[in-house]
Amino acid sequence: MRKILGYRMHKSLGRARRSAWEPLAMLVAAVAVVFVGSTFVDVDAITGQATAKFVNCNGQAHAFCVVDGDTIRFEGEKIRISDIDTPEVFSPKCATEAALGRRATWRMQELLNQGEVTLVRSGSRDVDRYGRKLRVVQRNGQSLGEILVAEGLARRWDGARRSWCG
Repeated sequence: MRKILGYRMHKSLGRARRSAWEPLAMLVAAVAVVFVGSTFVDVDAITGQATAKFVNCNGQAHAFCVVDGDTIRFEGEKIRISDIDTPEVFSPKCATEAALGRRATWRMQELLNQGEVTLVRSGSRDVDRYGRKLRVVQRNGQSLGEILVAEGLARRWDGARRSWCG
């Protein structure tokens, strides 16, 4: 008997039966090469983790990118960072909001690229009215949103939108 992928099989089963496992073994090996030390993702669960390179979305749907200061794409899934509100970059009401929104977007991208982050479900709602997952983004238990708040680039989300224009 021979052991292949944790299963025993008789030599008499022949090459045809063994070759059926080869594509699966190659796929498992390829996935392991891509993901080892790179990314673990389970966005639909309460928590997901990632160490990945986040880029600016720039209107395109990248797997890991920053849409704006409080919205990201995580493994292609749109995530609304639920503990903060940042200035708008797509429909700002004034030049001050536009500039602050760009800074918040850039800073969130910088923070995300500093190491592994964890997405934590918070509150009773899983998604917002736009279908985005609601998550708090943390590193070592600290909210990245709180860093933006401390730096004046975001407000704690309290359920009300307020103007960034003076």
